[in-house]
Amino acid sequence: MVNRRSFWKIVGAGAVGAPFAGLTAGSARAAGVPPEERTPAGRPHTSFAALRQIKAGELNVGYAEAGPAHGPAVVLLHGWPYDIHSYVDVAPLLAAEGYRVVVPYLRGYGTTRFLSPRTFRDAQQSVFALDLLALMDALGIERAILAGYDWGSRTADIVAALWPKRCKALVSVSGYLITNREKNKQPQPPKVEWAWWYQYYFATERGVLGLENAEYRRELARLVWRFNSPTWRFDEATFARTAAAFKNPDYVRIVIRNYRWRLGLAEGDPRYHGLERRLAKGPVIGVPTVTLDGGRDPFTPPGGGAAYRDKFSGPYAHRTLRDIGHNVPQEAPEAFAEAVVEADRLRRR
Repeated sequence: MVNRRSFWKIVGAGAVGAPFAGLTAGSARAAGVPPEERTPAGRPHTSFAALRQIKAGELNVGYAEAGPAHGPAVVLLHGWPYDIHSYVDVAPLLAAEGYRVVVPYLRGYGTTRFLSPRTFRDAQQSVFALDLLALMDALGIERAILAGYDWGSRTADIVAALWPKRCKALVSVSGYLITNREKNKQPQPPKVEWAWWYQYYFATERGVLGLENAEYRRELARLVWRFNSPTWRFDEATFARTAAAFKNPDYVRIVIRNYRWRLGLAEGDPRYHGLERRLAKGPVIGVPTVTLDGGRDPFTPPGGGAAYRDKFSGPYAHRTLRDIGHNVPQEAPEAFAEAVVEADRLRRR
């Protein structure tokens, strides 16, 4: 866990502004943070306040919320194989700064459920963005700062690219992650392909059976956590808290279809083919953006963000976090929260 003293040590490029003073009782009261959401500075949070549910689009979405109800909205988006608890220490920091923080379970995770058993369990990239827009509509959020990593980065990137009026500013771990399936057909260097071993596993019936096995599902996720974040020393309670989200009845179908769709092995809902054609063109993102790379993330392209810099045309900053892996918000919560605040500052310049 990154504390205030180590914050400046992990920032590998440029200044990010003043580090947080911590979630003190005084700042929490001033920001309207309920007593049950306050924790003394420096002590990790173990859970969110009671989760909420709301009907949004095709889903009944489970989500956590923190901060003042009328504060500027921030939506934090998780990835695979993770869940909302990647933000359990980020959300209170942002709430203490006066933000309304919403952290939803993606389709197929946690307490999020499909409203109808007849709904196609689609998992192409555009549908997660539509889920996000439906959630914002249901919560009465016209515009929000969007921040994410892994699947969450991709979802936030898509909304920022195609619906920029809904996105005030963006924080995207690993930069520009919008998928072009035609380009995905081209092989990458073997070391890179090896890091993606699980998507090839999921392309087989053997992989489906492995993910359906509850014990193997947990073992696979734990293995991915350790590979993705080689310096993160998470304990069993931290892992178990997130692994509970994988018991969702649609988890296996969503994960399998997501990775098979990326490889061109599964088709999405025809209703969204037009959106996918637009995304395949690699639309440039013009909203104020901060991109983050974990210095020990095996999926981070070398070059300090240079590989995707030309995909962001608006106010922009990039940070590389030394000794941090793939799950940036959980490994470096203060650095992630500060990136959100910085993205908001870029918008106001």
